[in-house]
Amino acid sequence: MPHVWIDMTNSPHVLVLRPVIDEFRRRGWRVSVTSREFAQTLPLLDRFGIEHTVLGRHRGGNMLAKAWGLIARSSAMLRWGMKHGPFDLAVSHASNDLPVVSWLMGVPHVTMFDYEHAWLTHSINVRLSAKALIPDVIPPSAIDRYGGRGKVDGYPGIKEDYYLADFEPDPTVPGRLGLDGEKIIVVVRTPPSQAAYHRVENPLFDDVLRAIAAREDVQAVVMLRTPDQRQGVEAVGASNIIVPAETIDAQSLICFADLVIGAGGSVNREAASLGTPVVSISPLEKGAVDASLVADGLMRFITSADELEFRKKPPGVRRVRRQVSDLVDRMAAVAK
Repeated sequence: MPHVWIDMTNSPHVLVLRPVIDEFRRRGWRVSVTSREFAQTLPLLDRFGIEHTVLGRHRGGNMLAKAWGLIARSSAMLRWGMKHGPFDLAVSHASNDLPVVSWLMGVPHVTMFDYEHAWLTHSINVRLSAKALIPDVIPPSAIDRYGGRGKVDGYPGIKEDYYLADFEPDPTVPGRLGLDGEKIIVVVRTPPSQAAYHRVENPLFDDVLRAIAAREDVQAVVMLRTPDQRQGVEAVGASNIIVPAETIDAQSLICFADLVIGAGGSVNREAASLGTPVVSISPLEKGAVDASLVADGLMRFITSADELEFRKKPPGVRRVRRQVSDLVDRMAAVAK
C-alpha cells in the first residue's frame, strides 16, 4: 500500500487538502497527517474528522522566530517521519517544514501554492520539492528564480474550484450569527500580519471597518486570522460588526454574503469561486491568479475605502466545479 505524508500548518490548508486526503484513500493509499498549532488549523481538522498528529506551533511573526520555528519543527517532524515511514510521497501547501524533512528523507515532495511572489517561502519549498503544483495562469518562468525550472505543473482554474467542488452551503449559518437577511451582509478577512510575504502595514483595513460602521444597512462578520487581531477590530466599537468567538463555517457564510472584502488570501478566491462579489485591499504585488480574476470580472482591487460599493448581491450563482482527482493524478505521478 503506497503511503503519503500530508502536513498542514495553517487554516486554509485543511480546506485545500481535505478532498485530496479523501481521494488518496479512495485509491487505496495510506495517508498520514501532521499539523501545526496555528490559527484555526486544529479546530478545522477536528471539525472535518481528520486524524492528525500535532507537531509544533507557530513561533511568531519576526524572521528570527520563523527561522527557529522551521528548525525546531523540522527536527520534530524528522524524528516522527523516521518512526512512522517509509513514505512514497509527501504533500503540503505553501509551507517549508515538510519540504525540508522530505528532502532529508529522500521522499519526493509536492508543494502547492497560488501566489508566486512569496520569495522567501518558495526559495525553500520549491527548491526542495520534486514538483510545484500551481494554477496554470502563473507562468513557469516566474518560478525559475526559486529553483523551479522543470518542476512546474500547471492545473486549470484555481484551487478553490477543486476543494469546493462538493461543497453545499448550510442555510442556518447566517441565522446562528444573528445576521439580518434584509441588510447587506459583508464578510471581512483580516490581513495576514504574521506571514513571511506580508511585511507591510495595511491602514486601508481600518478605513474599511470605519466605512462599514457608518452604514446602518450593513452587517459585517470579521474573520480573524489570529486571536491577537480581535482587540483591534473590537476597538472600532461598531454594533454592526460581528467577530465570532468560535470557528465558523466560512464557506457557507461567503455563499450567503453580498460582498467579501479581504486583504489577500484564500477567502478572496473562495468568494470568486462561489459567486460572491469580492474586493481586495491587499497592498502587495498582484499575483497572476488575482490578475486573472480581475480580468474575468470576478475580483476588484481598491486603494481607498471611498471606492467601496455596498449593495445586495444579484440572484443567480456562478460556480465552477473541478475534479480533485486531476490534482491527485498530478501529485501521484512523482511518487516513488
